[in-house]
Amino acid sequence: MTCAATQGTDPLWNFCPNIGAAYFYAILFLLTTLGHIGQGILYRKPYSWVICTSGLLQFVAYVFRIISINHPDSVAMYGTWFVLILVAPLWTNAYVYMVFGRMVYNYTSDARVAGIKAWRFGLYFVLLDIVAFLVQLFGAASASGDHIPKSQVLRGLHIYMVGVGIQQVFILGFCFLAFRFHRKLLNQPNSNSVHIIRAKTLLYVLYLVLTLITIRIIFRLAEYSSGLDSSIPNHEAYQYVLDSTPMFIALLAFNLVHPGRVMRGKEADFPSRKERKAFFDHDNNGAGGRNASELLPTSARGVYGDDAAAAKGQDVRGYV
Repeated sequence: MTCAATQGTDPLWNFCPNIGAAYFYAILFLLTTLGHIGQGILYRKPYSWVICTSGLLQFVAYVFRIISINHPDSVAMYGTWFVLILVAPLWTNAYVYMVFGRMVYNYTSDARVAGIKAWRFGLYFVLLDIVAFLVQLFGAASASGDHIPKSQVLRGLHIYMVGVGIQQVFILGFCFLAFRFHRKLLNQPNSNSVHIIRAKTLLYVLYLVLTLITIRIIFRLAEYSSGLDSSIPNHEAYQYVLDSTPMFIALLAFNLVHPGRVMRGKEADFPSRKERKAFFDHDNNGAGGRNASELLPTSARGVYGDDAAAAKGQDVRGYV
């Protein structure tokens, strides 16, 4: 039985890929992405565009994989899916950081963990994620092309692996802060209330997603640890089981436990920069001498007694 992907004058495929599996995963990523777009609109959470981008890029990656299978001589089609499948999951990683910052804002008395303000988590870790993204993108792009020498391909893959390693270091540092936040949740006076239980559920989802990303990172490091002589790239089952499936589960987990459903309403969003400066200026202890907790959302104020209604279990933002 002949395989179209290995036929032609100069095919780029070293094995016969399963086009049916490519269609299947393209549909999976499309469905979860459409779900995230709908949920972002429903819960009015503009930051949902980040997770939507992750799903969309992985869907597009499989579209180009399908095209590449049908046009095995096209370097552009092969190179596009190859680069996208390598870098797209970084957007899921960035979304985790952004969600965590909002959780710190919503569920701590001072909107801080380890001295870091809630809105700084997304800024700092997303910037670090961008560094990892650029390194991985450069490495993946360098390793793809038409008639490039093996030495350049190997160098590009090594650069990509460095970027993946950097990403994992950032994840480990982030986990330390997430554990600190987890302890704060467990020590809250009303830790058994419905909205705190939901917050802990969302935190477990973040742990799950980071674990799935770590599995993918380990796979990618192992894939080219032996250089171009590795047999792993020639067995696409590894990619589906250890890369695409974990990334789909990560997207699906956020569909099932959407941050917008846990942290509802405009009040759950970060305050404006002007409000932050007024209430969290260390130099003058806040504008007008007011308590910084006044800026916090109802959930955090209620936990610590600043909002009597919330302290009695009434949730004016609809967490229950």
